[in-house]
Amino acid sequence: MIPAQFNAAAVEKKWYDYWMKNNYFHSKPDHRKPYTITIPPPNVTGVLHMGHMLNNTIQDVLIRRARLKGFNACWVPGTDHASIATEAKVVAKLKSEGINKSDLTREEFLKHAYDWTDKYGGTILEQLKQLGCSCDWDRTKFTMDADMSASVIKSFVDLYNKGYIYRGYRMVNWDPEAKTTLSDEEVIFEERQGKLYFINYKIEGSEDFLTVATTRPETIFGDTAICINPNDERFSHLKGKKAIVPVCNRVIPIIEDEYVDVEFGTGCLKVTPAHDVNDKTLGDKHNLEIIDIFNEDATLNSFGLHYQGKDRFVVREEIAKELETIGALSKTETHLNKVGTSERTKAVIEPRLSDQWFLSMEELVKPAIKAVLETEEIKLYPSRFNNTYRHWLENIRDWNISRQLWWGQQIPAYYYGDGKEDFVVAENIEDALKLAREKTSNSQLQISDLTQDADALDTWFSSWLWPMAVFGGILEPENEDFKYYYPTNDLVTGPDILFFWVARMIIAGYEYAGEKPFTNVYLTGLVRDKQRRKMSKSLGNSPEPLELIEKFGADGVRVGLLLSASAGNDIMFDEELCNNGKAFANKIWNAFRLIKGWEVADIPQPESSKVAIEWYEAKLQQTLVEIEENFEKYRLSDALMGIYKLVWDDFCSWFLEMIKPAYQQPIDRATFDKAIEMLEANLKLLHPFMPFLTEEIWQHITERTPDQALIIAEYPVLKSFDEKLIADFDFAAEVIAGVRTIRKEKNIAMKEAIDLKVVNNENMSTYFDSVITKLGNIVSLEYISEKIDGALTYRVKSNEYFIPVSGNIDIAAEIAKLTEELVYTQGFLKSVQVKLSNEKFVANAKPEIIANERKKEADALAKIATIEQSLASLQ
Repeated sequence: MIPAQFNAAAVEKKWYDYWMKNNYFHSKPDHRKPYTITIPPPNVTGVLHMGHMLNNTIQDVLIRRARLKGFNACWVPGTDHASIATEAKVVAKLKSEGINKSDLTREEFLKHAYDWTDKYGGTILEQLKQLGCSCDWDRTKFTMDADMSASVIKSFVDLYNKGYIYRGYRMVNWDPEAKTTLSDEEVIFEERQGKLYFINYKIEGSEDFLTVATTRPETIFGDTAICINPNDERFSHLKGKKAIVPVCNRVIPIIEDEYVDVEFGTGCLKVTPAHDVNDKTLGDKHNLEIIDIFNEDATLNSFGLHYQGKDRFVVREEIAKELETIGALSKTETHLNKVGTSERTKAVIEPRLSDQWFLSMEELVKPAIKAVLETEEIKLYPSRFNNTYRHWLENIRDWNISRQLWWGQQIPAYYYGDGKEDFVVAENIEDALKLAREKTSNSQLQISDLTQDADALDTWFSSWLWPMAVFGGILEPENEDFKYYYPTNDLVTGPDILFFWVARMIIAGYEYAGEKPFTNVYLTGLVRDKQRRKMSKSLGNSPEPLELIEKFGADGVRVGLLLSASAGNDIMFDEELCNNGKAFANKIWNAFRLIKGWEVADIPQPESSKVAIEWYEAKLQQTLVEIEENFEKYRLSDALMGIYKLVWDDFCSWFLEMIKPAYQQPIDRATFDKAIEMLEANLKLLHPFMPFLTEEIWQHITERTPDQALIIAEYPVLKSFDEKLIADFDFAAEVIAGVRTIRKEKNIAMKEAIDLKVVNNENMSTYFDSVITKLGNIVSLEYISEKIDGALTYRVKSNEYFIPVSGNIDIAAEIAKLTEELVYTQGFLKSVQVKLSNEKFVANAKPEIIANERKKEADALAKIATIEQSLASLQ
């Protein structure tokens, strides 16, 4: 018994469990060509949001389609340990329990972190199952898995031994909330309204002073010089003199350097080498003292005198008041400033000098530039992101890969002495001991003499190995899985991590495997609301994904998202789109119920059904060609829209009407079998987009064994088709629409049979006459050479159709209608002719566009002639 309504909630778990039970998602190497996707691993403790929904729906569409097309489809899922975000959550949890991280050993803290991830981790993967994602769950990876961590450590040691990794004392981006350094790419610059403080510095041994403009008055405790431009005559009298820093009263030199912009502020620059990257350069050049005034949480240390222990922003307000009180603050001005913030914690970044580990990028990046921008071995969709990719990689800086965290892979550097170079790098402490003994020529060194670097590696240094490491390609590059599945095929991700992750995976792929990690990168847009605002929980404009699934069904939500999602373009999400998806599911369900409700008999096949089948088979093939083209260009939204129109308009609205038997009459077996065949073809096209609905209908059509499930069925094969047949039907459809319009306007019921006379000026094919006759309820269709007076008329292009009727016709109304149509068509003709008379347009337009405009002109001229003749016959 087929239910009257499609119940998404009732079928989703049933079919997902069925797919899992029969192991359809699992892949292992065999004779088939592989099709591989590795999931962009979400944060292990994350939950599903709209961006995940879009990204993973696209991946599932690609993987399900590949499976139907006979590929050995493998979609590897997994999660990322997200060192900064996860550690912050664990620290906050411990704090709520009265435990400070600093009171724990590393091992104790990691136990808490693993307990946290065990409790909250993996939630997002379970949520993806509700969306219908057909991942190979047996291959699920976590970036902190033992083998994944071993891959990261191995790569670090390898890169160090090759001379790419080095330890350096450099100015870095410090996140005072996470208490760790960040790479340049993890700093987001925001324009913020602030103040410019004009501070007076007294000249030593004089009552004179100079004025310096700064946005950060709290950093004066770290000033070690005042710099002037040697060409600035305003300050020539200060050369060789010294200034006194207000509040702390420290004497500092006045130095000269052309770096100073004479136009900015006062033309004098306070130099704080410990807290500004440009000041550090000046400090090195002029051999200045370096004074670090901040603690790791950006509170002031003992150099801050009576401000010690206070937050930098609190000090900013308080020291401005003190400077004003002592007469050292001459004025303040509002100032728009670019402020660096942490991509993870949103805290304002503090420049800080620190010993860190860096990866030299200059040589590593070259194959990645070549692969995308020269050979196009890897293609970005849309291609406009090539420019962004080029800019980043051609201006790349060395990558700061160390983090002052415990959650992550611990840096495999082992110290055996107090000197900066007293360390070795090895995959484990046993190997480190051997290296240390060799390096020091001290065979008495013991493991207890070695101390491992306390820092962890940047999370991205783990995930840049993802496509290789998930298949064991770093630890065992000759293993069967890696040789079979790598390189992967498609990557679906957001443009916001094009550099963080995508470019780095490409770099790693060429360095470790000697080839690309994937062929195509599909860059999705951001999901925004109807007001174009980025969806976020803080704004309250982001719906709960699981609530959407409960309300509209997973298939409805998938369709709603994809109908508006084109590569690289933001999505203006509206729940109504999901409602449209749900309505589409109901439409397909009702069409299926209609077919299955027909009684089947061994009777002759009507000509109209035979013609309808030939037409729909051609239409299906035409759509299949369009779908293939759209998938090749990663226009998934266009591909879905093509299927949507095929099923809703061509199949449901036309084909089923054309073959539908008369009321309470049976359908012939040949037509019924073809209708089922066409329905099954539609289901195959739809399955990647609407997996639950299509499998439910597929299994209802007839009893199927597990090896006959839709998920592993054979995708429709491209065949040649008659384009003229499709064009002829389009004309016939207009004829039928004309009949129906006249019936409606003249209140002629559909059950009342009518005659139709045709003046075939277009010399159109009569192949669809049986369909016109059936759908128009026409008892007689006759081709004539002369017009009929006193009949209802309409036109399709230059063809004129006459419906003789009994009784009187409102001649005045017909003349008015025809006159209105004539005026409209003449206006349309004029607009086309204006375009064709434009020499610039004709010279620059493509030939096919010009041809199309000339056809419009010819059609309009023919229609005008026909209308004028009709008017003449009525007057």
